Amino acid sequence: MPKLFLRRITFAGFFILCASSALAVDTNQLAEDPEWLALLHINRGATIHSRNESYVDDENFFIAEDGQSDRVAELNASIAAMQPAQSEARCKFPARYRFLARTLQWSEAQPLAHCTEYIEWRDQIPSGRAVLVFPASYLNSPSSMFGHTLLRLDSSAEPESVWSSWAVNFGAVTSEKDNSLLYAYRGLAGGYPGRFVIVPYVTKVQEYSHMENRDIWEYSLSLTDAELARLIDHLWELREINFDYYFFDENCSFRLLELLDVARPGDNIIQGFRFAEAPVNSVRTLYQQDLVSDRVYRPSKAVELQADLDALSGKELRLAKRLFKNPAIAQEEEFQRYAPSRRHLMARVAFRTLRLQERKHARSDDVAARSFALLRIISDNPFDEDIDIATPAPPEDGHGTQMIGLGGGQVGAQDFGELYYRFTYHDLIDNHRGFLQGAQIEALDFRLRSTESDELKLESLDIVHIRSLAPRNRFLKPISWYVQGGLERALAGGEKRLVRFVQGGAGGSWRWGPMQPYALTTLRLENNSAYDPLMEGGAGANLGVLWYFPHLEMNASVESVYFGNDEYRNRWQVDMNIPLSRQNGLRLEWQRDVWRDDAEQGFNIAWRHYFD
Repeated sequence: MPKLFLRRITFAGFFILCASSALAVDTNQLAEDPEWLALLHINRGATIHSRNESYVDDENFFIAEDGQSDRVAELNASIAAMQPAQSEARCKFPARYRFLARTLQWSEAQPLAHCTEYIEWRDQIPSGRAVLVFPASYLNSPSSMFGHTLLRLDSSAEPESVWSSWAVNFGAVTSEKDNSLLYAYRGLAGGYPGRFVIVPYVTKVQEYSHMENRDIWEYSLSLTDAELARLIDHLWELREINFDYYFFDENCSFRLLELLDVARPGDNIIQGFRFAEAPVNSVRTLYQQDLVSDRVYRPSKAVELQADLDALSGKELRLAKRLFKNPAIAQEEEFQRYAPSRRHLMARVAFRTLRLQERKHARSDDVAARSFALLRIISDNPFDEDIDIATPAPPEDGHGTQMIGLGGGQVGAQDFGELYYRFTYHDLIDNHRGFLQGAQIEALDFRLRSTESDELKLESLDIVHIRSLAPRNRFLKPISWYVQGGLERALAGGEKRLVRFVQGGAGGSWRWGPMQPYALTTLRLENNSAYDPLMEGGAGANLGVLWYFPHLEMNASVESVYFGNDEYRNRWQVDMNIPLSRQNGLRLEWQRDVWRDDAEQGFNIAWRHYFD
């Protein structure tokens, strides 16, 4: 039935078509039913962009002209359109139809038998179990450092095999021409439409585990067969339907919670005001709603490689690297002296390294030949040892994504007090339980300071501060980098001034036990009222060492920046974090700044509280 015709059905026709049971229904009351609200994606007060109307930003999702903003009108139009047998509206909105048929007591033997396309699609989708999949944080990709969530649908015939599973993913509809900066800007500003897509799950495994080296956490959901069926029916209704997409709140995790709200309406899965929806907070919501029945950890290929590397001696590592470059050395006496299990492990390290290094490149004849030769060595040498991969703390065990704090200290001869707030997410020495070591991503992080001789003032505001310190080893050599921009009080012209700046750099990082040294170049562009011209550029270096202990995180660093106007700044800094609990920590800081005319040093101690 054409959509225009559906929308032009008059209320007189509606009353003629409806059965007497439907006539007795108060549609104003029925329109407030939690299931109807969930089917329309109306979650009042859930995010900063909500307007007490549907989140769906696509007229094709509605039957009534004003269906997005008027749930009663949409309900009346749906009843009118779906009452006739053979109605095309039933085929387009099967979840809506089943809700109306149940509440209005419509009774037909096969009400959707004419919906051939829907039935063929429905038969392809597995409906044995739903699993929330969380590809964890990944260094070297800003858009991936928060993690991601998607839904997996497993077959009841093969519940332990993912080959027949399908993945439900919500994401921004982007262009291949969009670079990382454009993606970040448009994602924050709502410049992309967002859509649900359903694809074979194995393609997502390859993307997140193989291509991006991300650990994967799987959370089996305790949905009943009826709840899962309702969710799948609603996915059919969302085919090629556009939503607004916002990086912080209306993102992949928020949309999946909306889906689960359809599956289990009335449980208030989405409740309260959600200024931001980090993927880890969605996992915590599932636990709070008692929706998780099981949790499984699947290490990435990079983690599996690291476990093999840790099992090799120094001589074996050197031999494995030679094998990686030339598998023919497997015939040499030096390699043959080792037991078959050790030969297997060295060849496996070489093969896994080759696969990781070449994962984004077209496969050449040389790579194909080396891969085949290494696989032959692995096959010819049985492995009789188990290498255990320790399961890390799950992401939901980490601290909250927002932070407030109070602190005080002394700089020069002056005492001061400080107030802190950070919108999101984690810095290098926050409690690292549940987080990736060497990763930092902060947004809207500010300090307000008051001294004995001055009122409360803005000391610093990091609009964004991202650091990715990915450790290098003999086999993998990722680039470490950082970018930072905002406001801070900087020393210039004999006094501290509030300056605007953006800076960043790249380099390397390494890991030696609990220590992680790093060396980064620094490029800085600064808008400082003490300088002429107004914008001044500088360059330098940032050297430091991170320590990660079970109950202590520490960072010692030195940064030097030399400007084009012959000014320079050097900063020595030591920061320590002592976790007091999951949501509380004690931060100790010492800092010494040196510039051309003078120097000053100070210390600070602060209590920091984390929350979601």
